[in-house]
Amino acid sequence: MPPFPRITDPDILAGYLTDASNTRGAAEALLRPRSAEEAAEMLAWCQARGIPLTVTARRTSTTGGPVPDGGWLLSTELLQRVHALDDVEGGVLLGEHQTRVEAAGAAFPPDPTSRHECSIGAAIACNASGARSFLYGPTRSWVEWLEVVTPTGELLRCDRSTPIPAAWPAPRWAEPAVKTAAGYTPAQNLLDLMIGQEGTLGLITRAGLRLAPAPAGVMSLMAFFEHTAEVVAFVEAARAGAPRARGAPARPGPLQPRSIEYFDGRALELVRARGPALPPRAHHAVWIEAEHGGAPPLDAWWAALDAHGALMDDVLLADDAPGQARLHAVRHAVPAGVNEQVVRNGMPKIGTDFAVPDAALAEVMALYEAVELPAICFGHIGDNHLHLNLLPRTAAELAEARAAYRRLAHAAVALGGTVSAEHGIGRVKKALLADMVGPDVLASFRALKAAVDPAWILGRGALLDPPGP
Repeated sequence: MPPFPRITDPDILAGYLTDASNTRGAAEALLRPRSAEEAAEMLAWCQARGIPLTVTARRTSTTGGPVPDGGWLLSTELLQRVHALDDVEGGVLLGEHQTRVEAAGAAFPPDPTSRHECSIGAAIACNASGARSFLYGPTRSWVEWLEVVTPTGELLRCDRSTPIPAAWPAPRWAEPAVKTAAGYTPAQNLLDLMIGQEGTLGLITRAGLRLAPAPAGVMSLMAFFEHTAEVVAFVEAARAGAPRARGAPARPGPLQPRSIEYFDGRALELVRARGPALPPRAHHAVWIEAEHGGAPPLDAWWAALDAHGALMDDVLLADDAPGQARLHAVRHAVPAGVNEQVVRNGMPKIGTDFAVPDAALAEVMALYEAVELPAICFGHIGDNHLHLNLLPRTAAELAEARAAYRRLAHAAVALGGTVSAEHGIGRVKKALLADMVGPDVLASFRALKAAVDPAWILGRGALLDPPGP
């Protein structure tokens, strides 16, 4: 018997066996450590006995990463202490803590869609991003240090001055130069290696956060277009001078968006079905957020919209909290409508999470528009990261959707992109990761995993298949 409590009640375990991907698993026991030291004891005990241990948090993942394939579960839900605004345990809810930070006049910028349901430790483990990542980058940019328990039970604290242990063969590969969350990053330090490893190399128990000053004001606008080419031209103009997280341009322009989001005509139909009156000529929409020092640069935005074919009489603008809440309601009507359609169809949706370089935006949009299956496209167009949601209605269409998804993934990689921009690999995208990185890089990932986790207990089956018998 282990020297720590474990839960084996099937009724309790049932609540931990799935995530937002609707993948379902099985487990024999649940562990809920109350401290990093207790978690270290649990991992060391399981490593010595070869017991698979899957880390679970709030189960908002769309890739099956926290879904166990046998073995035991370890939940971070009791690691809830807030030591300071920039020092929290891994189980603290992201959105709840952001509210706390904002009340103090600061900001923690990462904003995944699930931020009000996901934990900070999980967001770091998956290098989560969101709409504001166009300006601020993914979660990686906002982590200063971590406390991590390794799969062998060693408790480490690391920052960007902490070297990767010499016995760990850190992967060296050409990661795509796009927003990406696929595979182990070719890190130069232990902190960056632990960010985005999806709970396969360590358990994140505590994090030092980097905070930003709160902006004086935020402007939101939604503009409508008739043609795809107009959308692409406007997006290129909007981001031309933005100081993007992947490197500021040489000549900053007058437009400084922090978010550039897109909705196709079918997405707008979902919005119309919920009541908001949208212009009948609107076949596309772009939603912008821009921070400002007190007065939004309206003249510059109006000139850019007019120059690129926006329906000027129909632009929606909000520069106060109530107006922004109305625009957010329009925005969030789309994923809600997609989920309702999935329920009506009785079939799972197949959603892309690919990103491509700036120069390939028009090409990837044309590929998405050419798909003949029922589909709705929306997402982070500023990062060329659009979510095409394929909505099959029959088993035959489901098979067709899966084949189309694989073709589009290969096309994104051929264009210099990634098979996962923000959701990670988990259990459901391992084949795509292998297609993307190739056998040599995949072998380097496996070598690292074996060195860090000799019994392959932590997150077994996530990101990488375990060794054969």
